[in-house]
Amino acid sequence: MCGIVGYVGKRDCTKVLLDSLAKLEYRGYDSAGVAVFENSEIKVSKSKGRLLELKNKLENEGWIDGCCGIGHTRWATHGEPSDINSHPHGNRRVSIVHNGIIENYQKIKKFLEKKGYTFESQTDTETVAKLLDYYYDGDPMYAIRRVVAEIEGSYALGMVFKEFPNAVYAVRKDSPLIVGVGKDEAFVASDVPAILEYTKDYYLLERDEVVVLKNGKAEIFDIHGMKIEKELQTADFDLEAAEKGGYPHFMLKEINEQPNAVKTTVTPRITDGMPDLSECGLTPERLTRYKNIFVVACGTAMHAGLVGKYVIEQLARVPVTVDVASEFRYRDPILCDEDLVILVSQSGETADTREALRLSKERGADTLAIVNVKGSSIARAADMVIYTHAGPEISVASTKAYMVQISVFYLLAFELAYAKEKIDREECMRLTKQLLRMPDTINEVLQKSEQCKYIASKLVNAGNLLYIGRGLDYALSMEGSLKLKEISYIHSESYAAGELKHGTISLVTDGMPVIAVATQRKLYEKTFSNVEEVKSRGAMVIFVTHENIKADSKTVDYVIGLPSVDDILMPMPAVVPLQLIAYYTSVLKGNDVDKPRNLAKSVTVE
Repeated sequence: MCGIVGYVGKRDCTKVLLDSLAKLEYRGYDSAGVAVFENSEIKVSKSKGRLLELKNKLENEGWIDGCCGIGHTRWATHGEPSDINSHPHGNRRVSIVHNGIIENYQKIKKFLEKKGYTFESQTDTETVAKLLDYYYDGDPMYAIRRVVAEIEGSYALGMVFKEFPNAVYAVRKDSPLIVGVGKDEAFVASDVPAILEYTKDYYLLERDEVVVLKNGKAEIFDIHGMKIEKELQTADFDLEAAEKGGYPHFMLKEINEQPNAVKTTVTPRITDGMPDLSECGLTPERLTRYKNIFVVACGTAMHAGLVGKYVIEQLARVPVTVDVASEFRYRDPILCDEDLVILVSQSGETADTREALRLSKERGADTLAIVNVKGSSIARAADMVIYTHAGPEISVASTKAYMVQISVFYLLAFELAYAKEKIDREECMRLTKQLLRMPDTINEVLQKSEQCKYIASKLVNAGNLLYIGRGLDYALSMEGSLKLKEISYIHSESYAAGELKHGTISLVTDGMPVIAVATQRKLYEKTFSNVEEVKSRGAMVIFVTHENIKADSKTVDYVIGLPSVDDILMPMPAVVPLQLIAYYTSVLKGNDVDKPRNLAKSVTVE
């Protein structure tokens, strides 16, 4: 959510900013704007809506010609999407863009109003802009220090000052910023893809570090103005990896990338046929001392954690608690140094998960991050980190990130169970071998896309859906339901199949679609009895199960048969048709699949 870019160099700054912001569109946004120096004056243009609307506005009202400036795409937190609430904010002396939330902005706003400032927007960002102007006395670093000392919350700020027409300043706390460096040009951005067209070299900006882009160079200082030397990073992927590669949407491309993503995540962590997570410090000796495991995540990542819970508890017999990250802190969790807290986040920047990490460390628990983005905030702060190697995931609705997250949970469960002597070496190697074969199994399921498309055509006009399952199938059905509602906008809920009779079955009406997942053989008979219950009340049943199981055609309307592997590994192939059904339903409804309304890829506010 929200994208920041800044540029100093010799190119057309406005074009660079727009092009760079376009690379961040996957983060989700509702308005955009730029502030560029033209003839030593700060010129601002901003607009509600897509970047194309801002570009058209600039072309119609006058392109801003300059070589230095800042840009922003906004995802509304304070104030509705509008031209006025769009960033940048400021005046003729200063202009800023901001990611994050300023928690004490109301207090600062009252102070500034007493000093004679008036406010036009509903945003917290305008308060920061005016506070920066209040403290600015000709020394940008002094003003930045004063502002940072007063504001509370999470932020990444990009700033320009009228008296310094060849410089961009930026500072961050919690919200991410990177600093790109090229030949005689420099950049700041919220994420690496924004700068890949121009350079692969970048620095990671840490909390309260200030970067100054000037004369095509980047200098980084601590908050007291002392210069800092940092290690230069090099991006290990390019723009081609962020393109659709012939697919109509990023989501479909990423669904089809899952076999390779699993392979690149799992294979390097297998040694002599056994899982090996020693690269991150998770040795067998360390694993044996954990008495409790907590998994903290949001949305799809939380659903991956639920799969992890079932697998770890079943194999390793270690209690696992899965928490929604936004609730974790507020229930005052009981943690100690014999606990492991696993933080799961595709971006590594999810604000609620990041705060849960901070609390866990304060209370003495070991922390393990499962993230996809190298050098992200959560990855840097955790005691240990496992990178999922999925490559860029552009579509807002996560698919391959979920798949590789549960792959990591399997590796962890296998190694933990072996370390705790709950399974022997032979069984551990057998399960690991099946996991290594999973890319081929997933590829086999991907061949069922036309069947999934046909089933999607039966869901397009549905007002409501139910997903049901038991055990691992219930965890899986939660993810299937989320995918459908995210991108098709059809109201969908997931329930443990045995709970239907405790109220939810009253919602079942004639023709209502019910997607039943039944891949756990020990639970099959019980799940099927629940399927019969909804069918007797008129439901249209879509049944997902093993291909060698023959379901009664009088009870189920459509069957998706899956290649059989051990039940404990079935969530990996079984999620694929649920992803495809959601995708094709959204396509058939004519929705913007990759950028669903009201959602953002990286949720960096609480």
